Amino acid sequence: MVGLGLLVTGPGARVWPLTAEDEVTDGLERARTGILDTVSLVVSEAGNTATVVAGTLLACVLVLLVPRLPRWRDALFLAVAVSLQSLVFLVITEAVDRTRPDVDRLDASPPTSSYTSGHTGAATALYAGLAVLVLRRARGPWRRPVAALLLLLPLLVGLARAYRGMHHPTDVAGGLLNGGLSLLIVGRALLAGPHVPAARPARPAAGEEPLPGPVTGPAPGRTVVVFNPTLTDEAARARLRRVLEDHGHHGADFVPTTADDPGKGPTARAVREGASLVVVCGGDGTVRAVADALAGTGIPLAVVPCGTGNLLARNLGLPVRPAKALAGALGGVPHRVDLGRIEGDGMEAAHFTVMSGAGLDAAMLESTGDRAKAVLGWPAYVLAGLRELRAPRMRLTVRIDGARPLRRTARMVLVANTGKVQGGAAVVPAARPDDGLLDLMILDPHGPAGWLSALVSVLRRRPEGEHRHAGPRGSVEYFTFRRAEIRFATPQRRELDGDPVPPGRRLVAEVRPGALTVLMPVAGA
Repeated sequence: MVGLGLLVTGPGARVWPLTAEDEVTDGLERARTGILDTVSLVVSEAGNTATVVAGTLLACVLVLLVPRLPRWRDALFLAVAVSLQSLVFLVITEAVDRTRPDVDRLDASPPTSSYTSGHTGAATALYAGLAVLVLRRARGPWRRPVAALLLLLPLLVGLARAYRGMHHPTDVAGGLLNGGLSLLIVGRALLAGPHVPAARPARPAAGEEPLPGPVTGPAPGRTVVVFNPTLTDEAARARLRRVLEDHGHHGADFVPTTADDPGKGPTARAVREGASLVVVCGGDGTVRAVADALAGTGIPLAVVPCGTGNLLARNLGLPVRPAKALAGALGGVPHRVDLGRIEGDGMEAAHFTVMSGAGLDAAMLESTGDRAKAVLGWPAYVLAGLRELRAPRMRLTVRIDGARPLRRTARMVLVANTGKVQGGAAVVPAARPDDGLLDLMILDPHGPAGWLSALVSVLRRRPEGEHRHAGPRGSVEYFTFRRAEIRFATPQRRELDGDPVPPGRRLVAEVRPGALTVLMPVAGA
């Protein structure tokens, strides 16, 4: 920046188009009107020191307090970028001595060099920085128009400064360059660096859902049992009803699921009608549908595993025998656990309790027949998975918590709220349902050695909280995140808590900390 300034005020001053700068400032002076004078004053104030400082502080406070989780990197990015351009501006004005245009100036002339425009540089760092954050964080059709307006503001500030006779056109260009380079450098350092596993906040930020922890038990009131009739016959329901009666839950309503509604509708209706406890009896799909409807309500859920995988129950350490699981839950305490929220092209936004993914796992689930599951149980998934090992690789791009996109090939991508799958294998060992985070597993073994490395990596236990690349890149990688966006080069088969969903090219997952309240047996009881 200093070199450019010395060039502009030295040899470059005798070269076109710099020789025409005086004509531009003279022309702007002749074009002045009362209305334009007022408009330019207002626009110029958008780049004033007080305005920029106040705007930066307000924006930083908002990105720390408004989201469910504070955006420390975003706030630091904005504050450092604005500060950096100010420091560079001060160095430039000391090193490059340039007089202001020889016209009638509408503002008082500060004792600094005309090169560069401090107003323009500050406006660029602030408003273009806000545009970057809007494009990175906001969703919805309005984000691009808002970002465009924010990007237009520095240009208008620069034009206003030139109109008011305070700067030459090259001074304005220098201010734009100073602010832009500051954003580029700070953004590269803070927003596009290597991903660091997200830390769990010590306590909820303003507007954030409560983190997992002890909560009060279910209040006396209506109990609703949502059950899958294909997995819970009349005899099983009679046993569950006796357990409920023994624990003081008299007259519970048993509501069956249907092929068209696996449980979300009856649960939502129970919530509207004031249910104080919901019991779910079924497989992972039924549990997911009921949890989706209970997300954020605070109504306790008792999980009664009746399916093939029963992954949520296994990950929470619940008994797998239905009557024993219900008795343990009713005699236990409520505990808040996280949910994952996922959306994508061709699928409705929904919550999941265990895992969602694309590739090998989705293909395995699709090719496992109901008869095989009834006869073999969970080993049927393993046999189906062996048939799908030769499926082609996926090409994908993943953006984790707004960091720089990572490009990968993969056999399978898993977004995990919990780590264990059928048979008790911990495919995502560090995933916990109450840590306020989700985990991402990218599996891409090459050849027999790669599969062996991936198997060893999956089976090897890690200390709690350890997240790292496992094995050579291309075998298994793990990441933790709060929000991740995954884009596939071609449509891929996808699954949600063991249920296939329509193929697509995009998945966006984010954590909802403590969104589900589950009744947990007392340890040792």
